[in-house]
Amino acid sequence: MPSIDLKEFQEKISIQLRPLQRSLQFWARAADIYTGYKVFQLRVSFEKDVEKAEAMWERQHEHAADKIYSMCYDMGGFFLKVAQVIGKPDLAPAAWVRRLVTLCDQAPGTPSNVVRVVLENELGKTVDDVFERFDWDPIGSASIAQVHRARLKGDKKDVVVKVQHPGVQDLMMTDLRNLQAFALYVQKTDIKFDLYSVCKEMEKQVKFVKHYAISTVF
Repeated sequence: MPSIDLKEFQEKISIQLRPLQRSLQFWARAADIYTGYKVFQLRVSFEKDVEKAEAMWERQHEHAADKIYSMCYDMGGFFLKVAQVIGKPDLAPAAWVRRLVTLCDQAPGTPSNVVRVVLENELGKTVDDVFERFDWDPIGSASIAQVHRARLKGDKKDVVVKVQHPGVQDLMMTDLRNLQAFALYVQKTDIKFDLYSVCKEMEKQVKFVKHYAISTVF
C-alpha cells in the first residue's frame, strides 16, 4: 500500500474547503451589516425631524463603514478590490467612501518556489531559458498578483513580470457569487448604494484575471 503524505493530504483538504470557509465568513459579516441597517430603518422611521433623521443616517453609515472596512481588511483578496470600487465618490454613502479609501490593496507574497512553478507552467520553459535575470523578491504584492523585476534573454532593459497568486481565480468567483447574492438583499434597504454597479465592475476584474496567470510589462 502506497504511503500517504499527511501534510500534503491536509493541504489538499484545506484548499478544497477554502471556498466554503470564505462563504461562511462573508455571510456572517454581511448579515451583521444588513441586520444593522434593517433595525436602524425601523428606529429612524419614528423620527419626524428631517435633520435629525439625516444625522442618524450619517452615524449609521459611519458605524457600518467600520464593519465593512474590517470585513474587507480581514478577508483580503477580492474584497480589497471591492473596497477600492466602493471607495469611488458618488457610488456609496460618503461615510463608506471616507473609510474605505484608506484601505490599501496589499497581500502576502507567494513563495518563490511556487512562483517558479507558475512561470514555468505558463511559459512551457524553465525560468533560466527565458530570463537573463529574475528577482525572486517581489517589488510588491497585491490581492490578485505580485510583481517581479526581471530581464529577458537578449535584452538590455528590465521588465516587470506580474505573477498571479495560485488559486485566486476560484476564490474570486466564490466571492463574486456571494456579493451578487448579497446585492439582492441590500436593495431592500433604504441605503443609497449602487451595489449592482460594484458587482458589474468586479465581474470585469474576474474576467481579466481569467485571461492571465503571468504578464510582462516593458
